[in-house]
Amino acid sequence: MSGLLLPLLSFSLYALGECHSQHAFSIPSVDIATEPWTAKYGAQVDLGYTGPLSFSHFPYARCLEDASQPFDIGIIGFPFDTTTSYRPGARFGPFAIRSGSRRQHHNRGYTLTWDSSPYDHGSRLLDCGDVPVSAYDNAKAIDQMEAAYDTLLSRPVMGGISEAYKSRTAAFAKDGKEHPRIVLPILRSLNKVYGPVSVIHFDAHLDTWPPNAFGGTEQERITHGTFFSIAHEEHLMTNTSIHGGIRCKMLGIEDMEHDDTVGFQVISTDDIDDYGILNVIKKIRQRIGDSPVYLSLDIDVVDPGLAPATGTPEVGGWTTREVKRILRGLSGLNFVGADIVEVAPAYDHADITGIAAADIVADFLVMMQLDVPPKPHVGPFTPEDLDW
Repeated sequence: MSGLLLPLLSFSLYALGECHSQHAFSIPSVDIATEPWTAKYGAQVDLGYTGPLSFSHFPYARCLEDASQPFDIGIIGFPFDTTTSYRPGARFGPFAIRSGSRRQHHNRGYTLTWDSSPYDHGSRLLDCGDVPVSAYDNAKAIDQMEAAYDTLLSRPVMGGISEAYKSRTAAFAKDGKEHPRIVLPILRSLNKVYGPVSVIHFDAHLDTWPPNAFGGTEQERITHGTFFSIAHEEHLMTNTSIHGGIRCKMLGIEDMEHDDTVGFQVISTDDIDDYGILNVIKKIRQRIGDSPVYLSLDIDVVDPGLAPATGTPEVGGWTTREVKRILRGLSGLNFVGADIVEVAPAYDHADITGIAAADIVADFLVMMQLDVPPKPHVGPFTPEDLDW
């Protein structure tokens, strides 16, 4: 049966084309309510493993060429990995994260962690596809990413789809207007709208190495390990930024001294054991204060036993649960965007890194829409139980 279907379909399409050339084309009216499928089963619902591949089954548009679908928070992929220093493959990261999100859906978005769903807070969420960045010319690719983000950041917002929506970026935008927030931003583009921003950077590595650390040519200045130094040179960041999860090997204390001049404080991986997760959250919030803030999360902040699919794995990382708990505690900061990077699915096992990254993005979407962190789940506990 299936072997006959495609030849018959090809013939039907050809016949319609011939008719169209001789007669005015019209779409026949069909009452789907009377058809066998709809009458018996209703809507053609996408399951967790079916349907077009958009993030969490979001509406999908190629936003760079289609401005007909306004949004408040957009997802856009930058499939780029040609300045990595160790294992390439992150150009497939956007695909892996979308694939990892397939079980997420607007009908099943509520979690005890957040006591809500990403879809409960009024923002219109849209998957804007991927930027077709050059795989051959790094300078062009970086310019393409900036042009893409400039384009989307300048779009008018939807302004919410329910009364739960709240304006969050107009107060610190240069033009006093609400701007869309994109999950995957660029500091140069953000600077045009907000001026210098603070950065929360979750990573195993500093990414503040001097621009000549990987070579002396102009092309070698911008790599995945130097971009924050470039941003500092261009005055794109405040001096109130902070790292979390650092554990990489360095040349020496001079790397830390240079990192300080770029404007970062450091929370190491071990600090979560020595000071506790609540103090980690407290210090990040104190450091950022009320400034507009951009969150960048390198998946290698998670231990490679839990997220192996990354370009520069470092053992001894935070657990996925610890990262998610920290994100919950950062709700209410003035987020202007967030990204998740370095997902390289060729090194994955059973999609666990893509699934973890997709779940973290879902956390971003709630975190960016809340005024304060959600209260702890109660269950059998009392407030006194939190004091131990």
